[in-house]
Amino acid sequence: MAYQSTHIESGFGRNLSSLVAIVRGFFKSIGTAMIVSSSYNARAQMVQKLQAKSDEELAAMNIRREEIVHHVFRDLYYV
Repeated sequence: MAYQSTHIESGFGRNLSSLVAIVRGFFKSIGTAMIVSSSYNARAQMVQKLQAKSDEELAAMNIRREEIVHHVFRDLYYV
């Protein structure tokens, strides 16, 4: 007795998985942008807090007024 099987590749599975990958990548990039944005917002707030301090308070922290931005972003940029 012979059995015959026919398998037709519709491509739907491949298209669906590539669509899922595209959507996943889209949301991943949005999440990354939100994390980066919140990090920079926190740093901008730190810059504002330090700029609001007096020169004496900054001197006690060993920071000069013109070095505030460099101090806050020192782990991201090497100048």
